[in-house]
This record gives sequence, C-alpha cells and structure tokens, in this order.
Amino acid sequence: MATDMGGWSETKDATEETQTICDQVKDQVEKQTGKNYRVYKAVKYRDLHLCGGTHYLIKVDVGEDYDHLMVVQVTGTRIPSPPSLSGVEQHKTKDEPLVLFTN
Repeated sequence: MATDMGGWSETKDATEETQTICDQVKDQVEKQTGKNYRVYKAVKYRDLHLCGGTHYLIKVDVGEDYDHLMVVQVTGTRIPSPPSLSGVEQHKTKDEPLVLFTN
C-alpha cells in the first residue's frame, strides 16, 4: 500500500521492521527519558517518505503506558546510517492517535 510522496501514511500495525527500528533507537529513548525499559514493543506506526529518507511516528508499549517516538531513517547515502531519534512523548494511552509533535 503506497502513500503519496510528502504525506503521512495512515496508522498501521507495527511490523518486524518497525520493531527493529525501535530497537535501534532504544538507547537514545532511555537516555532522553531517563528510564530503563523492560517492556518495549512497537504496536502502531505511521511513516512519511521523503527523498532524503523516511520519518516514522511509532507507538511503543512500555509497560504501564505508551511512548510515541519520532524517528528519522536517512536513505540514499552510500553508507546507510542508523535510525536516529528526533523526539519522545511519554505517558500516552493505547488509543491516543499518532500525530506529529515537537519536543
């Protein structure tokens, strides 16, 4: 299911790829939030494909509630770069929509 370039996708169920991205930024999330997560499972996501890479909004089950992550994956470079965390919103509910936020 392709999305228009420049527009956020609908909210989708997290995939193995989404979980991998979350795992790659887990240290950054823990550093930013000051927490050490035992539960850390991607449940939903939205993505935005731009020519320089992909932006993700990801809802992560962290046990007592949910965190929303903003992650950037740069593509199109000779050496692939790991995803980087650009923001975290904590203490979200299961039903709160994934929307763009500023940190």
